[in-house]
Amino acid sequence: MDKIEKALTKLNSDEREKIQQIITSILAGDLKDLDVKKLKGRDSVYRVRKGKVRIIYSRKGNNFRLIAAERRSDNTY
Repeated sequence: MDKIEKALTKLNSDEREKIQQIITSILAGDLKDLDVKKLKGRDSVYRVRKGKVRIIYSRKGNNFRLIAAERRSDNTY
């Protein structure tokens, strides 16, 4: 089980649904309704905030790589 699958098992169904919707929006390139912010000191790494859920991903051109999907904590970033 990889890191993201493990993190998703710790979330409730509402949080998992939020993450699925966010990932779909990211892949479609529809970022206008999302709270997206570039992370300081990192090239092409961004976070999306939705309530207590954080999704961290990298973007190079049209390629996206999901790094983390977790509930906000002191260790999220």
